[in-house]
Amino acid sequence: MARTINKLSAVEVVKKSEPGDYGDGGGLYLQVSKSTSKNAAQGDVTKSWLFRFMLAGKARYMGLGDVQTFSLKEARDRARAARQLVADGKDPIEERRERTAALRAADAKRITFKQASERYITANSAGWKNAKHGEQWKNTLETYAYPVVGDLPVEKVDDGHISQILDPIWTTKNETANRVRGRIENILDWARVKGFRPKHSPNPAVWKGHLDKSYPKPSKVKKVVHQPALPFEELPAFVVRLRANASISARALEFAILTAARTGAVIGAKWVEIDFAEKVWTVPASRAGTKLGGDNKREHRVPLCERALEILQTVPREKDNEHLFAGGRLGKGLSDMAMNELMKGFGALPSDTPGRQPVPHGFRSTFKDWAKERTNFADDISEAALAHVISDKTQSAYERRDKFEKRRKLMAAWARFAAQAPASGGNVVVLAMAAKV
Repeated sequence: MARTINKLSAVEVVKKSEPGDYGDGGGLYLQVSKSTSKNAAQGDVTKSWLFRFMLAGKARYMGLGDVQTFSLKEARDRARAARQLVADGKDPIEERRERTAALRAADAKRITFKQASERYITANSAGWKNAKHGEQWKNTLETYAYPVVGDLPVEKVDDGHISQILDPIWTTKNETANRVRGRIENILDWARVKGFRPKHSPNPAVWKGHLDKSYPKPSKVKKVVHQPALPFEELPAFVVRLRANASISARALEFAILTAARTGAVIGAKWVEIDFAEKVWTVPASRAGTKLGGDNKREHRVPLCERALEILQTVPREKDNEHLFAGGRLGKGLSDMAMNELMKGFGALPSDTPGRQPVPHGFRSTFKDWAKERTNFADDISEAALAHVISDKTQSAYERRDKFEKRRKLMAAWARFAAQAPASGGNVVVLAMAAKV
């Protein structure tokens, strides 16, 4: 009795060379066709598997792949799976199309962590205070996250990957590590909302209730390293050297010292911010860094002493350049490294220790130390001059009134101290206490 299934043998599959359909049974056929390849020789054929089935009274044909990809046994397995679908009243061709469509849709939603990061940054950059913020996001992610998960599908980022990113830097660079963690958390949340991660998947970068169980709190490991500062006793001698330098960088640094301002505020300062009549520089919130009463979006008004005004009146001006201190590029301000390079060019200072040469930002500490040790001005006056945080809400509300005239007197005293004759013979000149205000 002839077999109804498994009629073919592996040897026959190899030997069949005449075009035609050769049945194996159960709807499976070996299909031999003349080769249509441009490089095919006379008599060359192609061989593939075909499944024939009846559905709703109509004959249908379904390709199951070529013999180079699927062996006879594998073709039989595929045919059996198709017969089972037909037995359940399902069309195996439509089932396959649906699976293919689903895979394509899933693939369209599959993006890498780096791609998700780029989309997140683009989507949110309009709400950030300046372009530098976006650059900081990109730089930290490129340095710490992308080497681990940059090319990984964002849906695959898990606890192990977060550990690989954070473990090497959590205790050594904690502030940076915590920023990276928070940025990854935001990106993964965005990816979930956008459908690139499963709807209910946990966020492996979330801190509360998750990573706080694996890492010590940032406040426990973060060590505040103050910017190297010049002792205030050495300031007059330093100012003499500074004024002997005719560069714009020198004028910008002296202006920063006299205003106790952040270097970022100085290099970004614009002429429109100066009121010469009132002798006031109004630093906009985007650069001020002011944090009064927890509000970090407050402008900062700076009283200008006579020397600060003199600097502005004599500094070279470039046509169509809105910056107080013009940089090397047309229409631009000084670079953020200009004052640092200037100080390096001065060489060793009396207070230098290896690896701790004073930096421009450190003059804010110089000012604070001088105010505390050599004046009777209340501490909150110098704190206001530095635009520092006022933690007490009542004090913060009072601080918002600026105590501006008291600050003006403090800054005038600071300017007089900076301009006094430096000590000779290594002796320190002691400044008399300023009048209590």
